[in-house]
Amino acid sequence: MDQEIKGTLHPLTLVLEEIYAIFVKQGFSIATGPELEDEWHNFDALNVPADHPARDMQDTFFIKGRPGFVMRTHTSPVQIRFMKEHTPPFAIIAPGKVFRNESTDATHEAQFHQIEGLVVGENITVEHLKGTLLSFLKEFFGEETELRLRPSFFPFVEPGFEVDVKIVRDGQEKWLEIGGAGMVHPHVFEAVEYDPKKVTGFAFGMGVDRLANVKFGVTDVRYFYQGDLRLNQWSDENK
Repeated sequence: MDQEIKGTLHPLTLVLEEIYAIFVKQGFSIATGPELEDEWHNFDALNVPADHPARDMQDTFFIKGRPGFVMRTHTSPVQIRFMKEHTPPFAIIAPGKVFRNESTDATHEAQFHQIEGLVVGENITVEHLKGTLLSFLKEFFGEETELRLRPSFFPFVEPGFEVDVKIVRDGQEKWLEIGGAGMVHPHVFEAVEYDPKKVTGFAFGMGVDRLANVKFGVTDVRYFYQGDLRLNQWSDENK
């Protein structure tokens, strides 16, 4: 007789619950928004120009019969919707599924999960951004975790950074990219009618699937979506 396999929470659920707990403890609120999004919230308000490659069919799922609507490519539209309805200061995280029209492999899926953060107020700096991320990563991965910010470009932040953590894999240390971050671009504040001379802020985004890969040692992100009960071994071992 085959060995009985117990049901347990999915690894992505476990990771999301842990992420929520850490950020809520830091004073963040959780914000959500629609997965079907209009182009203004998904692109225009985030300073993504009309000719930006992210709008091309190879990156975005456009909706047949619904001109101007897409399956959201990130959870940043949630930040726009929140800012339109709230006055700073605030700190939020925006978790959820996102969609990219791309080929799948061990590190990419057409549907995956993101967690994004936004902090807006007076005199917010890069040091606040780095401190927030480092505090999260140390609690999530362990106190020995090292963080690295590398200069990069994203239309909605300036300056922008790639976020790396140092991990040990196959007995060797290596840097692994887990997301992007930066200071909110003034054009984004102007789109939601904030005065960029009075407020500043930072934003970050991380792939939940990538975080789960490192946390549980899962080697292929596609395993998370195949209904394979052997994922239980990672959940049980890391409760």
